[in-house]
Amino acid sequence: TDARFADEQSENRLPPQLAALLHGQTLFTNLEMMPALMLPIAGSLACETWRKEHDGEDPHPLPVKTVPAHHARVFIASEGDVAEIFGRKEEKGNFIIGTTLEQGHPICINLDKFVQRSSGIFGTTGSGKSFLTRMILAGLINYNKASVMVFDMHNEYGLDDTASDTNQRIVGLQSKFGRSRVKIVGLGRGASIRGQNPDFTLEIAEKDIQPEDIEMLSRELNLKETTSTTLDALINTFGKNTWYQEFKNMRVGAVVLDEENGKRIPAPDSVAAWANSNGANPMAAEGLHNKLGRLFNKKYIVEQPAVDSVQEIIKALENGQHIILSFGEHQSDLDYLLVSNLLTRRIRAAWEQRTDEFRSKSSSGKEPRPLVIAIEEAHKLLNREMASQTSFSTIAREMRKYYVTLLIVDQRPSQIYDEVLSQLGTRISASLGDDDDIQAVLAGLAGRETLRGMLAHLQPKEEVLLLGWGVAMPIPVRSRRYDENFWRDLLGERTGLERKSDGADILKQLGY
Repeated sequence: TDARFADEQSENRLPPQLAALLHGQTLFTNLEMMPALMLPIAGSLACETWRKEHDGEDPHPLPVKTVPAHHARVFIASEGDVAEIFGRKEEKGNFIIGTTLEQGHPICINLDKFVQRSSGIFGTTGSGKSFLTRMILAGLINYNKASVMVFDMHNEYGLDDTASDTNQRIVGLQSKFGRSRVKIVGLGRGASIRGQNPDFTLEIAEKDIQPEDIEMLSRELNLKETTSTTLDALINTFGKNTWYQEFKNMRVGAVVLDEENGKRIPAPDSVAAWANSNGANPMAAEGLHNKLGRLFNKKYIVEQPAVDSVQEIIKALENGQHIILSFGEHQSDLDYLLVSNLLTRRIRAAWEQRTDEFRSKSSSGKEPRPLVIAIEEAHKLLNREMASQTSFSTIAREMRKYYVTLLIVDQRPSQIYDEVLSQLGTRISASLGDDDDIQAVLAGLAGRETLRGMLAHLQPKEEVLLLGWGVAMPIPVRSRRYDENFWRDLLGERTGLERKSDGADILKQLGY
């Protein structure tokens, strides 16, 4: 690490042939060590002290509190070293997410820890972010310690698909786990997902739409500052359960002739007549009605659904099934924002109730099942302007104690509210090209500048950086491929390439 080494005469320390090659162009570099963990040496005083303090338990890697001594020897990590830090692949709950870049040793994440806090998967478009998300979801479903609710905006997780760049078949989660474990829900009556019928459909009752759901759409609908005042007046007039239906049925600009003075006045069923009678601004009310026309025309919002499909989803999640909500033809940001937030608000309320019942001294209820809610395009729901109005922000900050966590998937983490990013436990990041996005992923972590270099030098595909609470130390990883080998390792399935052994083959293998 001393620049004087560059001036050393190589003739004094190397064979003449090598010295001739290197003379005048000797290279040197600075190697920066970043100690992260330490482990007491077996048989040392520190090791024995640990065992005494922990009832004979062998020590495990701890956050580093000192630095290696001068001239300490450095070794290439073995598979056992990696397993000591990141967990052994044979242990229950450990999920292999990839391998080390150099030696190919398996790197595991512990799914029990993964679901205890919210997590994030980041990466630019084309970096393999969706494939990585599929693998994580498959691991969670297979482990089956938590239910998974996926808001599938682009209809790519439930059913089989074809890769746009390779034209290869991509296996859907329901195809592998079956309808008994993974339910696909379509949005709206008669919904079709890639030409197939979903297991059941989701229709939203008009009474379920609350003012906070409308205010969350301020940017999408270009709502004015007077919106909250008008909504308050509607609630005061009609109540929370009927305001939406009553407002929808009003007419804009309808007038009648006043028989007494012959002047035109607002019709009794008009927006202006209601506004004048209830202290609201008629122009503001009519403007809000016009903008809500985009919602009034949504076919999946009905006066009275045939069944309470929201409650059916909650019941399925509580019973250990996994739900993938596919938006089908309703792929606009308006659909995604409204439906995901409304449904999550109902789910959050249900889990809070179950948790309070479980913790009540007078209750003998069972512990709520952990729930992971996966959302794509997370910056649309968790940006700085909107985060405080959504259920997702509350989940990221507070719902861990109610057994609900988020799995946010996004290509622009810099647009996600800082307070939400700071609450993420495990962060898995593929390649990111924008400096602001890199800085956002590393927000709140120690050694950000060093980690920044690691993240900036990832390959465009199949390399990710694991960091955060869910892993023992930051490490770049070559991610697994989402292929038949992955499914065979996860489920123990035959790929179809193996030939079944008959009796003669078995005898031959035994030497008879």
